[in-house]
Amino acid sequence: MIIAILNWTGTVGKTTLAAHLFAPRMDNAPIFAIESINETAASLGIDVEKMKGNKFRELFKKMMLQENAIIDVGASNIEEFMSNMVKFDDSHEEIDYFIIPVTSGTKEQKETISMVDTLAQIGIPTDKIRVVFNRVSADVTDEFPYVMRFCKKEKNFIANPKCAIWETELFDALSVKGLTINTILNDSNDYKAMLRTNREASEKERNQWADMHGLKALSKSVKRNLDEVYESLFA
Repeated sequence: MIIAILNWTGTVGKTTLAAHLFAPRMDNAPIFAIESINETAASLGIDVEKMKGNKFRELFKKMMLQENAIIDVGASNIEEFMSNMVKFDDSHEEIDYFIIPVTSGTKEQKETISMVDTLAQIGIPTDKIRVVFNRVSADVTDEFPYVMRFCKKEKNFIANPKCAIWETELFDALSVKGLTINTILNDSNDYKAMLRTNREASEKERNQWADMHGLKALSKSVKRNLDEVYESLFA
């Protein structure tokens, strides 16, 4: 499966989705970061190949050689990426899904609608354009009225309310540490036991262990949320 994660606007969670939602559920598919300014999933310890949006021919070749691949299109390169994709006739047919993350801000919702419109005008079918609602507090319908109304009216993309990633501090915390959810959950250390049996350890060490124990607990619940989103997204 080849997916492209994109939106006209930044800070909606494209790289978060690439690293935490898709890569671990797509057999650790290679990530191609179409980016020149912002951080990529490489900051989380994931192998990422970085290239610019004007190198679409190179990307197209690499994409054709992969069974699974994730294309993380940064806002700094989205215009070039879209422009070059149009130049390669029917190149969009090689991408199975166009995933559009969105947060609840008015600007972000309107940019998402514009992104959907652009993809639809290229001729990308409804079933291949899918929205993921990111940083949801409680209810998708209440928090994303522009996107939901547009979907109901135009019917040219899929906006499943079950594809909701709940608001959490975990992603920011993992970004600071340069870790992924899978790295945390695959860590075999029992930090709770370490705290109990090493009371003479330094305050710095004990704070680190306590922090890691908390991150493990939070990662388990967030992983369940991401499992549900992935299943709902491709149901």
